[in-house]
Amino acid sequence: MRWTGGSEALVLGIETSCDETSAAVVRGGRQILSNVVAGQDDLHAVFGGVVPEIASRRHTEVITLITHKALHQAQVSLAEIDLVAVTQGPGLIGSLLVGVSAAKGYAAAYGIPLVGVNHLKAHVMANFIAPPGQEPSAQQLFPTVCLLASGGHTSFILMRQFGDYQSLGETRDDAAGEALDKVARLLELGYPGGPAIEQAAAQGNPNAVALPRPHIEGSYDCSFAGLKTALARQVRETPPETTQQVADLAASFQQAVVETLVGNLPAIIQQFNAKQLIMGGGVAANQLLRQKLAEIGQSQGIPIAFPPLDLCTDNAAMVAAAGYFQAQSQGLSALDMDVFSSLPLPSYDQL
Repeated sequence: MRWTGGSEALVLGIETSCDETSAAVVRGGRQILSNVVAGQDDLHAVFGGVVPEIASRRHTEVITLITHKALHQAQVSLAEIDLVAVTQGPGLIGSLLVGVSAAKGYAAAYGIPLVGVNHLKAHVMANFIAPPGQEPSAQQLFPTVCLLASGGHTSFILMRQFGDYQSLGETRDDAAGEALDKVARLLELGYPGGPAIEQAAAQGNPNAVALPRPHIEGSYDCSFAGLKTALARQVRETPPETTQQVADLAASFQQAVVETLVGNLPAIIQQFNAKQLIMGGGVAANQLLRQKLAEIGQSQGIPIAFPPLDLCTDNAAMVAAAGYFQAQSQGLSALDMDVFSSLPLPSYDQL
């Protein structure tokens, strides 16, 4: 099996790292020909979070259908695919195994090269892809700094070129989206927590409740466990009795999360002489966060970019794009490649 790349190369992407089953076809690492996503919010809402066994079982039920639908929408066959790219981590082991097993099957059956993709790299690439006739949200300006915030990950990533990523810092405990989910459950606002918190916060006062903004000296790491605990203590000591009080708690918590996320960005931009600021992950859909990043971009004199809303959450188009450039810069993966619940990027202080 040979991988020659090229601007017309067709990549089949497969994503099953958590609770979205997705398949996509991307041309040349940049042009989205199809991107099919099947969510599971209805299955997990009753639990207030993702149940790994339920997630992996649903992936198994729909992965073949979703893949065939993506090929059909792109009007291509498996015989025309030049590369299969699949998320191999980080994520839920059971979920990852479903996607990787499917990708291996297609690669082996049709003699297609295979590449395993780091989910964090894929989220960065969501800014650099678009359907035919549309321009990606981000420009090819390097180095670029990416704030990645989702239910499973919170990281500050330096992108020097396509395929070249370094971690500058990450959460020490809860991811930002995870903290939002937990507080939404505490306030009985529903699931998923990010949109529920944002909706409630729209009617609240962000200064109603004093909450900490955790700061870790000597690093660009962040933390949300203490912030979440502070909100829980407030609720325990003064239970909200009205809709307005719940809205105030939601607004105050959202404000604290956003300010914690963006607090390190000016220093990061200046230290690494970043030419662009982008964002990835489900929390990138939050409008307050987008507003704060726009203000930082303006104050630092650099452009900013956000993925379209349908590319903020987990999807296979970003996996296909990341796989295209990874195959070019680092080569292919073997059919016996494994999956990993943790798959960190190389950190700056190790280089």
